[in-house]
Amino acid sequence: MSTRTSSRRFAAVVCIGSLLAGCAIAPAPQERPAPAAAPAAAEPAAAPPATPPAPQPSPVATKPGLDRSGSKQVGKASFYADKFSGRKMADGRRMDPRDDNAASKTLPLGTTAKVTNLDTGRSAVVTIQDRGPYVKGRIVDLSPSTAREIGLSREDGVAPVEVTPLSIPQPDAKKPASDAGR
Repeated sequence: MSTRTSSRRFAAVVCIGSLLAGCAIAPAPQERPAPAAAPAAAEPAAAPPATPPAPQPSPVATKPGLDRSGSKQVGKASFYADKFSGRKMADGRRMDPRDDNAASKTLPLGTTAKVTNLDTGRSAVVTIQDRGPYVKGRIVDLSPSTAREIGLSREDGVAPVEVTPLSIPQPDAKKPASDAGR
């Protein structure tokens, strides 16, 4: 057997040994003996039972849902990048940079809203057709034409805005079972 072959076998055995050693089960921690109980006569009067801590809401329950309140939102607006042109939005339509479409994480799809640039005072009416933006502090993504309309340039990138919902579609009511076959 050549030196080269034996070196490769040795390296393979070392690698396999290392992998197997990593898979070994760690020894169980040693248990400590329980402390001896104090004599019953030395115990003070029983204290009232402690109240259990209040249950904490699950992470899912604390996520913000859709905002149907109609209240104004203030934050930063950005605009869709060119790469999103022609891509499907959350409502199934294709993004047209010349339309008045916008994206919001909290407003329901189909919401019509007035977006006002707080630096310029200029505003435009948009329709929420997509989800986003996914950057902290931003509340709305605007189509390039709408961004220009309110005075937001590509050089600026973002602008402080106020978003005022004008009309919010309500969720569909469930139809009674008797209407299902009609």
